[in-house]
Amino acid sequence: MRPPINYQKLLDNLLCRLEKSGEVPTLLLHCCCAPCSSYVLEYLSNYFRITTFYYNPNIYPAEEYAHRVSELKRFVSEFRTKFPVRFLEGNYDPERYYAAVKGLEKEREGGARCVKCFELRLGEAAQLAKELGMDYFTTTLSISPMKDATLLNEIGEAMAQKFGVKHLPSNFKRKGGYKRSIELSREYNLYRQNFCGCVYSKLEREKAEAEKNL
Repeated sequence: MRPPINYQKLLDNLLCRLEKSGEVPTLLLHCCCAPCSSYVLEYLSNYFRITTFYYNPNIYPAEEYAHRVSELKRFVSEFRTKFPVRFLEGNYDPERYYAAVKGLEKEREGGARCVKCFELRLGEAAQLAKELGMDYFTTTLSISPMKDATLLNEIGEAMAQKFGVKHLPSNFKRKGGYKRSIELSREYNLYRQNFCGCVYSKLEREKAEAEKNL
């Protein structure tokens, strides 16, 4: 059996090479929310010229989507970085998300429905990175303890091959990344949502909370 890939080590090796060469590549960073983006921006903005890309048509309802967008915009504008960070917002098209996960509505959180969601969002990020001529793309999603970094990297690599752009390996929960994101969230008073984003995760969380109260 092949040993698991250490994505953090791959990233460390790449960052070391960049530091030695003095090169500062461009990176399209798919962002799921401001709290998860906080540590990732703090970490990667020392090595890349970053464009944050908020593309999350899975978010429900529209008011929740707008709130998360505004929080990320605010954080990007307030957070000081070595190299400048730009913000881009993708199209909010929930129907595209529902079409992607059709038939998987009753899947558990973290299952097959989430795979389709990841493919949709990372595919959009990879395509845009190619169109903009970015050197790399990646996502903040791997910082979450609830997200499978191996799965996300495999999807990222598949989308990199599909669109002809380089994927930046990551497992941002390593090196205390998730803990640091909580600290930065408190420091910048960021809104920390209590569900992943889609209507199905919201219903699942509400059901769990109701059962706990009973």
